[in-house]
Amino acid sequence: MYKIERLDDFGRGITHVNDKICFVENALEGEEVELDIIKETSKYIVADVVRYVSKSKDRIKVDCPYYDKCGGCNLRHLKYKDENKYKIDRVNNIINKFSDLDISIDKIHYKDEYNYRNKVILHGNDEALGFYSKNSHDIVDVESCLICSNMINQIINKIRNIGIIGIKEVLIRVSNDDKKSIVHIRGSIDIDKYKDISDVFIYNNKVISNKKSIISNIGNKKYYVSGDSFFQINRFLVSDLYDEVKEHIKGKKVLDLYCGTGSIGIYVSTNNIIGIDNNISNIYDANRNLELNDMSGEFYLADVEDIIDRFNDFDTVIVDPPRSGLDKITIDNLKRINSKRIIYVSCEPITLVRDLNLLKDNYDVKSISLYNLFPRTYHCESITVLERR
Repeated sequence: MYKIERLDDFGRGITHVNDKICFVENALEGEEVELDIIKETSKYIVADVVRYVSKSKDRIKVDCPYYDKCGGCNLRHLKYKDENKYKIDRVNNIINKFSDLDISIDKIHYKDEYNYRNKVILHGNDEALGFYSKNSHDIVDVESCLICSNMINQIINKIRNIGIIGIKEVLIRVSNDDKKSIVHIRGSIDIDKYKDISDVFIYNNKVISNKKSIISNIGNKKYYVSGDSFFQINRFLVSDLYDEVKEHIKGKKVLDLYCGTGSIGIYVSTNNIIGIDNNISNIYDANRNLELNDMSGEFYLADVEDIIDRFNDFDTVIVDPPRSGLDKITIDNLKRINSKRIIYVSCEPITLVRDLNLLKDNYDVKSISLYNLFPRTYHCESITVLERR
């Protein structure tokens, strides 16, 4: 029998077996468990729970029939309020462990834990259509998903009724009001059977429908969104996140790095927004979104590090990088540009703190705010405001 000591940064329980750290899925702090070791290395052990000898008061009955197999969610067994506390503690622990920042976070912004996702990718193999199981490419057959929007679940149901034979992958994306949809199927199917299930239908990267994109709203802004474009997936909380970014904008000249479809830059700027992104679909939509919102500016297709040295004289720089964070060239150019403020939107606190350490000689961290954009997973979004020294 082993006692779970705490949760790690991925929501797994931690205990020690034979003096090695042991990671345990679906285990909560304080629980006593019997374990089955499924992997052992020279440094750590991974184990599954065979039996709960005693359970935490914070454990709840899981409401998803796929949870024990599906790799999508990992905190459904924890009360939602305790999930939010876990995420606050997780980020504070990372800040304390990897930096000397004098900041303590005590709140997180959150909304409904159900039906929040506006995008999902399903995998198929003729016998199943669903999500990859935990730590493998085995497919868990899924009829509906509790964190996906109602329209996404309706489309999943339509596809399953037509048939899953020949389908290798399905991307489903809906507008934030859950009224317009995109479906992209990869595989070998009879197109005519599926083409009317969505407003935009794409088959093996070819647009079959008359429309190529849908329009989705965030606050009072409108955005074209295509199948391959990046767009924040939490349709309930994204406007709150963008409202806070807008509050911290200093001056009128804004540079938006890793801009996606231009959603943040367009939301927070009055005009003359400049953005950079390396995804051609993102930039195509971003420049159309300027026109859609009657704004001026320009979005450039490039890797940020390749062209950032062309830009100077901005009051605020917004960065919203991938989980890997900022590269050295970009950090050096942020120092050179020397804007009054940098607003760093991050989905990975470890790389965020690493980058803040590299910027600290030039910028003070004024605030860090947390947003639970990904309920029932260990992931968390944050906004960090840096002010020029």
